[in-house]
Amino acid sequence: MDYTIYEFSLFIALPLMLFFGFYFLLAKIPEKVIFGNYLRSRRIIGIALLLLVANYSVHFFFGIRFKNANAAILMNLSTYFLCYWLFSSALTTLLDRFYITKRRLRTHISLWVIFSVLSCIVLMLLPEGILQTIALFALAAWLVTYGFVLARRLILAYNRAIRIFNETYSDDIGAYIKWLSIFTWWAVIFGVGCGLLTFLPDKYVYIWILSSIPFYGYLFYSYQNYMIFYEQVERTLEIENAADDEKKKTETEKESPKYFDGIESSLTPWLENKSYTQSGFTIQDMAKTLGTNRTYLNAYIKDKYHATFREWITGLRLEYAKNILKEHPEINIQKLAESSGFLSRSNFIKSFTEKEGCTPAKWKKANQE
Repeated sequence: MDYTIYEFSLFIALPLMLFFGFYFLLAKIPEKVIFGNYLRSRRIIGIALLLLVANYSVHFFFGIRFKNANAAILMNLSTYFLCYWLFSSALTTLLDRFYITKRRLRTHISLWVIFSVLSCIVLMLLPEGILQTIALFALAAWLVTYGFVLARRLILAYNRAIRIFNETYSDDIGAYIKWLSIFTWWAVIFGVGCGLLTFLPDKYVYIWILSSIPFYGYLFYSYQNYMIFYEQVERTLEIENAADDEKKKTETEKESPKYFDGIESSLTPWLENKSYTQSGFTIQDMAKTLGTNRTYLNAYIKDKYHATFREWITGLRLEYAKNILKEHPEINIQKLAESSGFLSRSNFIKSFTEKEGCTPAKWKKANQE
């Protein structure tokens, strides 16, 4: 093997990982109570990264890979097992603040201890050869399966959050957590890859080391960017949690026409005033304006329009935008997006294209007399 490439790849990865780890642990965030969950998540990520730094350091300073390849593989698998849990719990807790419990923590730590003990048994008690190799691949298969289970839990939390946003917020704030979905699927691919790349022949092991740099770089960038939008996302999730009691009180009641009649009579002037062109309002805000509660309003929208709150509002805004385009074809797209209630020009074009099958510019051209 070319030791120069191996040492060089570790030399690049180690300081970057060390920087990321301590930054996640120690960097300041806004001093607001609502950022407590975000801080907890970042610190867990920091711990996971420093564990990986410790792993890389053993490789760099002691060259364990060249003294006992199987010992290096088992050390990697054991480290990844714990890091899988830390990374997944850090990300999941951004979407579900009650995810990390003492019981869940004990369960996953116990699984890691069992995995590590079995790794030691494989290394120390099983003779080198086919039996030990089979055991190594069996542990790797366990690790990969464990990673898929954790990823599934994170995806479920992500889908739940998107559903909440669609039923609660008039704007597409689900775009703010899109990185979680991207990172999760990347993590699944990378995690499976780590479980397999650790078995690479020595001359290719640098690929496993260097592959971590863009992965953790994207994680660092995403957390930094997410801090800008975190408060808005967290407040939306808090609205959902605060509404649980309201849901429990009303979920057993039928969607009585008397509630629907009251909503419909209040909704008519709201629509006539084109209040949906305001940006940033929630279903809670709208329910308060109409003199009802969010549960009844949500049920009414689903029953009458067969859509989520955000889908319905987006549809109203798009119809408004199309009417403006017909009356004022010279209007600037940026101004049209803002006046229709969209967060941005890009968000408007994306929503318009999804519904109409073409961009606003092409639609305007096709509908000009």
